[in-house]
Amino acid sequence: DLVTDSLVYRYDPNASPDGLPGDEGTFSLCTFDYVNALASAGYLDKARMVFEKMLTHASPLGLYAEEIGPTGEQLGNFPQAFTHLALIDAATSLDQALDR
Repeated sequence: DLVTDSLVYRYDPNASPDGLPGDEGTFSLCTFDYVNALASAGYLDKARMVFEKMLTHASPLGLYAEEIGPTGEQLGNFPQAFTHLALIDAATSLDQALDR
């Protein structure tokens, strides 16, 4: 229920209101974690598609913000170190799974 167009929300604000103003974007770290989960479960085509789609949301310098907004804009902390660690982890996991 948290996946929309291959991007992943960290929670559903309608189900768990946080009391903060504004809308929540998809959480970049969660999307890369989703790639890991898909690759680990053997859904390699889907994992690769999600990973490649997420690559299109990088800034011109290849950096990621904490969140991706509904029209692809970078939201929240930028650049976000944890997102980049998740990117490396997803790339490594996907590469290893594809090599098997």
